[in-house]
Amino acid sequence: MEWKGRRQSSNIEDRRGSSPRRANPFGRGGGFRLPSGGMRRSGLSFKAILIIGVIYLVLKLIGIDPLQILAGGDPGASVGGQSQTQRQLSPARQDEMTQFVATVLAETEDVWNGIMKSQGQDYPEPKLVLFSGAVDSACGSASSASGPFYCPGDQKLYIDLSFFDELSQRFKASGDFAQAYVLAHEVGHHVQNLIGVLPEFNRRRPSMSQSEENQMSIRVELQADCFAGIWGYYTAQKGLLESGDLEEALNAAQQIGDDTLQRRTQGYVVPESFNHGTSAQRKQWFARGFESGRLEACDTFNNPV
Repeated sequence: MEWKGRRQSSNIEDRRGSSPRRANPFGRGGGFRLPSGGMRRSGLSFKAILIIGVIYLVLKLIGIDPLQILAGGDPGASVGGQSQTQRQLSPARQDEMTQFVATVLAETEDVWNGIMKSQGQDYPEPKLVLFSGAVDSACGSASSASGPFYCPGDQKLYIDLSFFDELSQRFKASGDFAQAYVLAHEVGHHVQNLIGVLPEFNRRRPSMSQSEENQMSIRVELQADCFAGIWGYYTAQKGLLESGDLEEALNAAQQIGDDTLQRRTQGYVVPESFNHGTSAQRKQWFARGFESGRLEACDTFNNPV
C-alpha cells in the first residue's frame, strides 16, 4: 500500500506510557475487538470473584501491579513509565507505525466523510488512541492482549502498536494492507455506531441468550469486515494499492476467523462459541465490500452469512 507522504489524521490521542485507573474489563455492551481465539466463557461465580479480589489485594500489598500482569508484561519491568510491551518496539518502529496508523485513519476519514455525505448524514470522525500495556476507555479497561478495539461509549478506536508485530508473527498475517484492514474494521464499527447498528445490538443484548448474542455478534462483525472492504474499494480507486495488497487483507481475514483461531490455540473448534465469524465468512464479506463499494452490499442482517 502506498501510504508514505500522504495526509495524516490529527485525530490521534497518544496515551503510551500512562497507566489505567480502573480494573473493570469490558463485557456485554462494551468494546468491539478482534477475537483472541479462546472459547467464550460464562460469568464468574461469587466465590471466584472473591478469590480474585483477595489475590489482587495481596499482590498490591507486596508491591506488584496486577494490571501489569494482565497486560502480559513483567510486573517488575516497567521503567520510566514504559511497559515491557512498548519497549519491545524500537523508537524508529514506533514512529513509523504511528505515521502509518495516522495515514490510514486519514484515508478512512476521506472515504467515510464522502459516503456519509452522499447519504445526507454527517460523519463525526473517531479518535484513535495509542496505548501500551493497558488502557482505560468508556467501555472499561483493557490490556494489549485484547487486541485493537472500538468503544461506542466514547467513539474511539484503541490500539497497542505492538499488535502489528503480533499480527505478523502470531497470526501469520503480514503486510501493511493487512494492518490497514484491522484499522478499517474497527472504523467499520464506528460507522455501525453512527447508523444505529451498535446501539440496537446493545439495546437487545440483555434479553438475548448467549447463543442468540453470539449469532448477532457474528453479523455485526461481518458487516464491519464488509465496511472495511468498502474502504479498500475506494483506496484501490485512488491507485494506492500495490500488487499483493488484496491478498494480504484476505489472508488477515482468514487468519482471524473464529475456527482458524480456535484450531490454532486449542486444537479443536466449538462452533456454538463463535462470535466473529469463520475464516470463510470473514473473507467473503470483506471481498463483498471490496468488490461493490456499496453500503447496500453489507446487509448481514437480512442476508445469509
